[in-house]
Amino acid sequence: MFSTQGALAERLARVRWIAGGTGAGKSTVAGLLAARYGVTVLDGDRADHGWAVRADPDAHPRLAALARLRPGEMWAGRSAREVFEAMPGLHGETAGFLVADLLSYPPEQPVVVDYFGILPRDLAPLLARPEQAVHLLPTPAFRRRVLSARYADPARARANWGGLDPAEVLERRLDRDALWDAEVRAQADPAAIRTVDGTRSPQELARELAARFGLLAG
Repeated sequence: MFSTQGALAERLARVRWIAGGTGAGKSTVAGLLAARYGVTVLDGDRADHGWAVRADPDAHPRLAALARLRPGEMWAGRSAREVFEAMPGLHGETAGFLVADLLSYPPEQPVVVDYFGILPRDLAPLLARPEQAVHLLPTPAFRRRVLSARYADPARARANWGGLDPAEVLERRLDRDALWDAEVRAQADPAAIRTVDGTRSPQELARELAARFGLLAG
């Protein structure tokens, strides 16, 4: 479809990316930008369930495997590092699905991607300029508070982790997320993509990102 990577990046120049770690406030900030500036939000966490169903097991083995897992199976008998190393985004398996979804929007429609599962290495070629993207990375203490509150609901914990011990899985989840954050940090500088520590309020972050993303001029 595109003769050069640059042509694809130009086609996606209307897209802004909020990537990074889990529990960093990406969805909250994206929602504020949508409310204030009328941008459309692509929720990658919701979309990737459909990607897993459509994934080719040969081309996207880790993503396709997710469609076959019952709640808790991803964590059963596996260490945090094993779960981390099986993440589709670590191996670039999600980028093509993101691009396909973005190209389905009208070309004049500004879009903010809210998704943790793409690394700087795979995101950088999709950018016409570095200001289009940030990776939000929460402090460990902030993430622990957010995820502890999120999975304090027994129904939500069962929906994600089945019959496994929620407290034990949460600890492995936090360890896995720390490994992902470390990978983001290692890749961000070489890819010229900024990381934001997430210690400020969502309102402050939304104002900063609106300026960085060039939304204020609109």
